[in-house]
Amino acid sequence: MSSLDNTMKFTVPQEASAADVRETLQEVYKALQEKGYNPTTQIVGYLLSGDPAFIPRHNNARSLIGKLERDKIIEELVTVYLSRDKEA
Repeated sequence: MSSLDNTMKFTVPQEASAADVRETLQEVYKALQEKGYNPTTQIVGYLLSGDPAFIPRHNNARSLIGKLERDKIIEELVTVYLSRDKEA
């Protein structure tokens, strides 16, 4: 039986949860601090430009953040920011 006779299963990658985004940003933030960068400005630079050079390879940070869609990260940041505003 050839592989052309078999049915292939397609799976859609699961969208990152808020916890995934939070955990990834914490790891990236920590890696940036360890390398002596200003984590906030570096992450903002990455989010605005999409250029992974803003994030170091240290502790696999570039790979981690690259697994998330930038719009998902921004969406989660805005959601958390606005929800904190409501609590105050």
